[in-house]
Amino acid sequence: MLPEHRKSIIRVLFSRRILVAFLMGFSSGLPLLLTIGVLQAWMKEKNVDLTWIGMITLVQLPYTWKFIWAPVLDRFTLPFLGRRRGWLLVAQGCLITSIAALGYSDPVKHAVTMVVAAILVSFFSASQDIVIDAYRREDLADEELGLGSSMYIYGYRLGMLLAGGGGLIMADHMPYSRVYLIMAACMVPGILTTLLTPEPKASAGTPRTMKEAVLNPMVEYFSRNNAVWILVFILLYKVGDTMASAITTPFYLDLGFSKTDIGAVVKVFGTGATMAGAFLGGVILLRLGINRSLWIFGVLQAGSTAGFAVLARIGYSIPTLSGVIAFENLSSGMGTAAFVAFMASITNKKFTATQYALLTSLIGVPRTFASAVTGYMAKNIGWESFFIFCTLVAIPGMLLLLKFAPWNSKTGLEAEA
Repeated sequence: MLPEHRKSIIRVLFSRRILVAFLMGFSSGLPLLLTIGVLQAWMKEKNVDLTWIGMITLVQLPYTWKFIWAPVLDRFTLPFLGRRRGWLLVAQGCLITSIAALGYSDPVKHAVTMVVAAILVSFFSASQDIVIDAYRREDLADEELGLGSSMYIYGYRLGMLLAGGGGLIMADHMPYSRVYLIMAACMVPGILTTLLTPEPKASAGTPRTMKEAVLNPMVEYFSRNNAVWILVFILLYKVGDTMASAITTPFYLDLGFSKTDIGAVVKVFGTGATMAGAFLGGVILLRLGINRSLWIFGVLQAGSTAGFAVLARIGYSIPTLSGVIAFENLSSGMGTAAFVAFMASITNKKFTATQYALLTSLIGVPRTFASAVTGYMAKNIGWESFFIFCTLVAIPGMLLLLKFAPWNSKTGLEAEA
């Protein structure tokens, strides 16, 4: 017979709430690489200049600015499915349409159409993320946040795997237009989840006016100690890791790896390492608390970024690629588990969509603005020097931990709430 506490864990693990967190994570992760990795590979095949390939990351600006329209999703309720599920269904329907439209563009012949379609994919994907983050925070009990966040990451990474790894492998055997149509169809499970799951209860109430929806979340957040420093930390903590990963597809292709190599090793093998990292990160988080975990994972993330510089020096080597990817994805998975749980823990349930959107928007800043110059930098200073720079740029974010999360302070999520 299993002890009662283990039975309780198993019941939670296979509960409806955890399953929904996983499925919504899949829907959230699927669109991201369709406007980065897959689109960059398409542009590379069309001989688009590397500088412009780096600049295409600017189409992801909606991820950075999503906090602007998040109050609308907090304040208003559509006349069907409830406040969260109604907006989620609209975002997912528009997302399917825009993904399909992106597939019917062309990086050379229809460049403007491609950019517009990519921006729309990012906008509706960011809108979906706003609602999913709010739904997860309101649907999960406080004690389920850690496990729910880990399962969300699992689903998110599987979505990225399907779009990035599967998309690149399929692109070796069929036109990109068909690849994007298949990816659009893969959003259907997300729509079914939205239709079948119940609307979460708004236990903390809802904003009654737009003024309350816009101002009160900011006033409530900035009334806390170290509020500004935490925002700066969120902005900088993963900037080096993000800059490095933004341009890796052209990097692998330049080293001589095929799209199938990239899809099989980088995406499939790498995603397995990320999932292992997410689970390991959750275990370490429970044992050491979030403060110490953020220190450890930050050091590991910087070290894994340096691994790309080693790969640039060695050149084409499947074993080296596998080792670098395993280390990078393992450390990234651990960091993400702590990072997501940290942000969820400091969110007020009454303003979930707006506050969470503000925090996660900051994560998108380096992915868009800083990543936009990665192609230019790599072309002018070389791949090895570029990845060394990305390693060093992680230092400021680590130093900020001294301000609000010193190693010997109180540990655990409750210390940051």
